[in-house]
Order: sequence, then C-alpha cells, then structure tokens
Amino acid sequence: MDRPTLLLPALLAVLLALITACSPPLLDRRAGGRPTAERWQPEPGTDWQWQLSGRLDRSVDAPVYDIEGFDHGAATVADLHRRGRKVICYLSVGAWEDWRPDAGDFPRSVIGRSNGWEGERWLDIRRLDVLEPLLAKRFDMCRDKGFDAIEPDNVDGYANRSGFPLTAAHQLRFNRMVARLAHERGMAVGLKNDLGQIPRLVDDFDFAVNEQCAQYDECERLTPFVRAGKAVFHVEYELPPERFCATSRKLKLSSLRKDMDLTAWRQTC
Repeated sequence: MDRPTLLLPALLAVLLALITACSPPLLDRRAGGRPTAERWQPEPGTDWQWQLSGRLDRSVDAPVYDIEGFDHGAATVADLHRRGRKVICYLSVGAWEDWRPDAGDFPRSVIGRSNGWEGERWLDIRRLDVLEPLLAKRFDMCRDKGFDAIEPDNVDGYANRSGFPLTAAHQLRFNRMVARLAHERGMAVGLKNDLGQIPRLVDDFDFAVNEQCAQYDECERLTPFVRAGKAVFHVEYELPPERFCATSRKLKLSSLRKDMDLTAWRQTC
C-alpha cells in the first residue's frame, strides 16, 4: 500500500482550507473594491435620527443618522463615524429636483408631473437606460463620501399621477435596480414607503423607511421587514407619541415624531 499517495489528497485539502481562511473577503470590483460581506444590516428597534434641513445637529444620541447626500461631505460622514454613528445618504431617485447640481443631465423626456413638492417632478422609471447611469453617479458620490447606506426616495411613482403609464411591474424593476446599484457599491439600501410591494421587495432591501403608517393604520404591513431581522425606520408628523409608540414597540419599529421640514427636532418612543 502506497501511503504517501493516499495521503496526498487529504494534505492538499488541508492546504487549500488554510489558504482560503487567510485570504481577504471577495471584492466586488464594480463597487470600487469594497468587501461585499461588510454591508451594514440594521436590526429592528435600532434608534435613528432623520435630518434633511437646517444645520446638522451632531449631538443627537442615536446610532443612526439619515442625512442629505448632496449637502454633506466626507468630513461630516467621517465625524459621525468617529462618534460611533452609521450614516444613511438621502437621495431622491424617482423624482427630478430642479436645484440639484446634476438636474441638467436629465432629459426632458423623462421628467413628468409634479409630485406635490416645489421644484420636484416624477421621473419615467421605465427608462432604465437613461436613469441607471445618472443614479449610478449619485450612488458613487455617496460611496465616495463614506456613507453606509442609501435612502432612495420617491420609489412609488406607479401609485401616483406621474404623467407616465407606470405599472407595478415597472416599479419593481426600477426598485430592484436601485437596490442593486447600492449593493454593488457595498452600501445597504432601504425601501421607502411603497407598502404594496413589500412582500416582493423585502429580500432586495436591507431596511425600510416609512412615513405615517400609524396615522393611516398601515404599520402591520411593514412587519415582513421585522420578521426578516431588518429595521423599520418610521416617522409620524401629526400624531403625538402616545398615539403610536405602544404599537411601535409591539411591532419593533424604530419610531420618531418629526416636523415636516425634517429639522433636528425629534421625539422618540
């Protein structure tokens, strides 16, 4: 019996295992080389602060900050990281905003009706050929500034009067593209509102962001995220905390009361 020959496969297997264990995590080269395994995953009940206007208050005692992507630079994100915070990059992806520095890059053919906010109009999300490269540049900006995640806003145009014949299928395809763009860059991504599509999108997104589910008696529809171990960052504008906090605690939502301008002011449950 030739024992050295019989032992050779076992020795090679041990050597391969040692090499694999010592190797760095697989890098997604399309995402600038950030390890995909490092993507942040917020858990249900994680406290947060959402501020999109006014001078940023960095003293709020919350482990997660959701702030404007265009308005804050890498130094701000790094400072929040030094304070132990995770930082979410707010971007509008389904609506055009006339004040953004890249507003002129969007052709008129993809700009539709007003979404009810001054200077904002729905986009034709069917045109992935036009929108994907434009959004990819914005996501690159968030990644390069060091953000941990993306909050993509206006991802329910199909349920609104957008000026385009959008369907639920168009929205699913667009929203999954948005999630992919974030993941390719090593960032987490949240599903903003779009309650009707949660069952089909919960696996594509890392957390949810919701406005006013308590006021409209819709919070139960967010529970697929909680069951999946993913945070639901929730805000109410009109209801006082005593009207929604008991339900929020029961459902393990991360709930705040905020003003409509999303300044630093907040009330927590």
